[in-house]
Formats: sequence, structure tokens, C-alpha cells
Amino acid sequence: MNKLEVLAPAGDEERFTAAVDYGADAVYLGRKQFGMRSSPMNFDFEQLCRAVETAHARNVKVYLTCNTLPRNNEIPFFERFVKEAVEAKVDALIVADIGLLMLIKKYAPDMEIHISTQTGIVNYVTARELYNMGAKRVVLARELSLDEIAEIRAKTSPDLDIETFVHGAMCVSFSGRCLLSQYLVNRDANRGECAQPCRWGYHLVEEKRPNEFFPVFEDEKGTYILNSKDMCMIEHIDKLAEAGVTSLKIEGRAKSAYYVTVVTNAYKMAVDHYYKDPYNFVLPDWIRDEVYKVSHRKYCNGFFFGTPEESQYYENSGYIRNYDVVAVVESCENGTVYCTQRNRFFAGDTVELLAPSQKPVELVLEKLYDEEGNEIDTANHAMMKFSFKSNLVFPKGTVIRKETT
Repeated sequence: MNKLEVLAPAGDEERFTAAVDYGADAVYLGRKQFGMRSSPMNFDFEQLCRAVETAHARNVKVYLTCNTLPRNNEIPFFERFVKEAVEAKVDALIVADIGLLMLIKKYAPDMEIHISTQTGIVNYVTARELYNMGAKRVVLARELSLDEIAEIRAKTSPDLDIETFVHGAMCVSFSGRCLLSQYLVNRDANRGECAQPCRWGYHLVEEKRPNEFFPVFEDEKGTYILNSKDMCMIEHIDKLAEAGVTSLKIEGRAKSAYYVTVVTNAYKMAVDHYYKDPYNFVLPDWIRDEVYKVSHRKYCNGFFFGTPEESQYYENSGYIRNYDVVAVVESCENGTVYCTQRNRFFAGDTVELLAPSQKPVELVLEKLYDEEGNEIDTANHAMMKFSFKSNLVFPKGTVIRKETT
């Protein structure tokens, strides 16, 4: 039985810490260049070194993205990028371009290489050849079914890792290869700058009939016909394992630290629960419910069970958001929980406390106290310190959230 890796995203140091604290076996992140996400803060060299050192101290791997399709003028900068990755001791580089693959082998012969989903791997022949070229892992295209993944696993070397996205945003185009953003707003999706025009509302008008509107839109706001739902496979960990998947990849380097915290924790708990009884896997409802407590679009299973018939979301392009983070635990001493505020809330509110690998704990915070120990009615100042009484002990970094009304 292969060991399933939970692979979490990190757009900056805060998100990286969330991923490591909440159970990631590996984290993937990017730098200022060559990464498919330009909107997050990403990591400079010093931050990368700190992240790798922290991760390795906790037996967590770090994979660095260089999966854009670079132009000629970027190639001279790639040697330094690779050599700094070696110096920082990252565990692998994620690459989509065959030319960059060859340069990695030249500049860093011992570096582990993962082939990005941007490469569009959909068959065992391609996976074999990339393995023969030096790849340790292939990140398969999102458009594959479990049966197709199983065939790739059966017809490739057992030393080749298979990684697939299991949670997060899906692209209307094939594995993210899209020119729509570049065409409309001159932001190249293949260089990490996608403006997500697939999430916009559209109307259809035939050019010779300017006053005739065709019934392709859902309401007066237009149609979101390009807008896909989010992927969620947390209830199917057993099927992913049976298909031979090595690594379960969570999308979201541009998402919040809270998103990384909750989703990473949920998938880690789901994997742990799977290993308790692999042949009778039934996910507890409370673990499944965790992925609904982050900002998300409606969920679907992507292409894993064949061509999805209900993978598009036509109502709007917005997210569903039912919970807000109101505080984070700093320490617990002598029956008192010390916290830092994140959003306003009040004494008497019912909240949930989420600690790594634990079922959320619901509490009514009957009384709140400021730093001097004075009772207060509300925690309404950004990043203010406060406390409450509890016989329960929570680790540093425990998230306190409140359901929105």
C-alpha cells in the first residue's frame, strides 16, 4: 500500500506556516519568477531558505514551482534560479517546459524533477518518456478519470510518482492552458497572470440581429457559462489510493491562510482515517463538513468519474462563505486561553476552535477579558490581545471561527 502524500499550497510565509502546522506532508510554493501564480507574495531567497529549514525540521518536503512557459528573454535568469533552489535545499522543482527540464538536469543533476500539470499528461506513453528523461513525478492533467489514472500507474515504472489535484479551483481550459485572459486584458495565464475571465458574466448577441437576445443566459445579469465549480475529492480518498495516486494536491496558492489551514487539515485527517481501515473507508461527516467551512464555489468531483455533467456553475461567479476567522490562540495557561483578534465578535458568541488533527470544539465565549484582565463586551480592535476562561487546552495557532449570519 503506497503512502499518500498531502501536498498543500503556500503563497507566502503565513500560508506556509499554516500548511506545516496543520499536517501537510509537503508544501509547494513559488518565487517571484517562473511560477504560475504571480498574485501571491511568493518567496524571496531568504524566505525560501527559512521555509525549507523549518519544513525539514518537521519532516515536511518543499517543492518549488518553475512551471511557466518562459520566453527567450527569461532563459538567462534560469541558471541562478536553479542554483539558488539547490542552495536552499528544496526537495524538487516543478517544471512544465521541456527546455527548462533539460536545463535543470544540466545545472543541478541531483535535483528531483516533477512535471507540472501544465504539461498536459494524459497517457502512459508521455509519462514513461518523461520518466526516461529524468522526471521523478508527473502531475497529471485534471481531465483524467480514475480508470485512466490507474492505467497510467499500471503501465509506468513503480518508481515514478503520480500526483493529481484533488481539491480547489478548476479551469475551463485544458489543464490551465488558456489564452482568454491574454486576449482580453493582456495578462498571460501561462505566465502566472490569469485574470480569470472565465468567472465573468457574458451575454450572447448575433451580430446581424442586434436587438434579438438569444435564450442562453440564466437571468438579466448574463451567463456564467465558462465558470466551473471547485473540485472536491475528500470523500474518495480510497478510490484515489486504489488508482495508484502518490500525492494529493490541494490547489490554492492565492487563497487565504485560513483556507490552507482548514483544507490541509481536513485532507490530512481524511487520509489518516483511510489508513485506519482502508477496505471499509467511510469519511466521518465532521471531516467532510470542514471543506464547506472555507470560502469556496459549489463542489464537484471533476473528471475523476468520467466527463462531468454538472461541473459548471451558472448562477454567479462568487464564493460561498459561511465562516469567519475571529481569533487565533497564542497560549493556554492555568485555565485561561490567550488569543489575538482577527475579526470583531462579542461576549456570548458561539465559536468553533480548530486545532491540528482534532475535531472542532464548539464553545460559548460567555466572558472576554482584555490584556489587563478587565471584562469586555466585544473584541473589536484589529489584532487586539484578549483572553477567555476554559478548562480545555489548545495548541498555539488554533483557529477560532464563527459562523456568519
